Amino acid sequence: MAIPTSHLSDLYKLFASVETEREAEKLLKDILTPQELASVAERWQLVQKLDSGEPQRKISKDLKISISKITRGSRMLKYGGGGFKYFLKKLGKN
Repeated sequence: MAIPTSHLSDLYKLFASVETEREAEKLLKDILTPQELASVAERWQLVQKLDSGEPQRKISKDLKISISKITRGSRMLKYGGGGFKYFLKKLGKN
């Protein structure tokens, strides 16, 4: 399904307008289902653990997720658009 560029631009502007953690919480709770929010939170946790050098099997055990999810996260961290690395650095996580 192709997403119109203007729709994506509107979405990016919406996220860029968030100024506080409370605003981010309000927006994410409205824009995502509880399952989607949990999935995004889980992905961020696994990316942080991968970036810190934690072994995939330990991450799998700690977060109770499959190795395939971790491998997917690892690929995005290494070969994605750079967003994870940018925000890990920005937030002092690496």
